[in-house]
Amino acid sequence: MDDILDRFAQGELTREQARKALVSLGCAQVAVGRLDTGRLERTGQPEVVFCQGKTPDQVAIAMQGLYAHHGRALGTRADADQFAAVEALLPDCEYDPVSSVLRAGNTMETIDGKPAVAVISAGTADLPVAEEAARCAAFLGCRVERYHDCGVAGLHRLLDVRADLEQAGAVIAVAGMDGAMASVLGGLSAVPVVAVPTSVGYGAAFDGLAPLLSMLNACAPGVAVVNIDNGFGAAAFAARIVRGASRE
Repeated sequence: MDDILDRFAQGELTREQARKALVSLGCAQVAVGRLDTGRLERTGQPEVVFCQGKTPDQVAIAMQGLYAHHGRALGTRADADQFAAVEALLPDCEYDPVSSVLRAGNTMETIDGKPAVAVISAGTADLPVAEEAARCAAFLGCRVERYHDCGVAGLHRLLDVRADLEQAGAVIAVAGMDGAMASVLGGLSAVPVVAVPTSVGYGAAFDGLAPLLSMLNACAPGVAVVNIDNGFGAAAFAARIVRGASRE
C-alpha cells in the first residue's frame, strides 16, 4: 500500500491506476478463486481454507497459494484424500485425522509473555472439535494447554483444573449434550470463556442445537458462543483476545 501511495505522490501512477491497484491489493488469483492474502495484515490472522465441500485439487491449489504468500497454510474439515493432494505439492504438510486439520509450514510466531489459550472439553466424544480448536489456536500463534474429559457429570474433574485455567488468557469450552460446562466455567473464573457446542448427544440434543441454546442462555456472564462444532471460530476469537490483550 505504501509503495502504491508513494508512486502516486511522485506522479508515476494516475489517480485511476492507483485506485485500481489499491482495490486489488491483498488478493491473489489462483485457478480455484481469489485468495485473501491481505487478511493477515488487516486482521492479524491469515485466511484459512475450509476444506469441506471442496475437491482435493481445489484444496491443494488454495493451500499452495496461501503457502507461497505466507510461508504457511492451514485447512480445516479436511479428509485423507485432500491431505494427499496437498502433500504432493507441499511435502512439509501434516494431517491430524482426529481434528481433520491439515497444516503446511510452521505456526505463526508466539508472542513472548502472552498467556495461553486453554482448551477444555467435556467428554472424549468432543475431542475432534476440541482438537480443531487447539490446533487452530496454535497455528495462530498461541500457546495452548489442553484439558480433556472434564464434563460436569463429574464436577470434581473440572474443579481439579480450575487453578490452571485461571492462568490462561482465554478458555475455549467444548461440550455437547446439555452444554452446561460453559456456564459453570463462566461462574467460576474471571477468564473469558469461548463456548463451543458440539453435535454430540442423544435425540433431544438435536445435533448440537440443545447445547447451543443452553450456552446462549448461560446465566453466568463473560461467556461468548460460536456455532455448533466450530472449533476454528473459537480459536480465532480466543487468539484475538490473547494476542491483543496487551497491544500498545
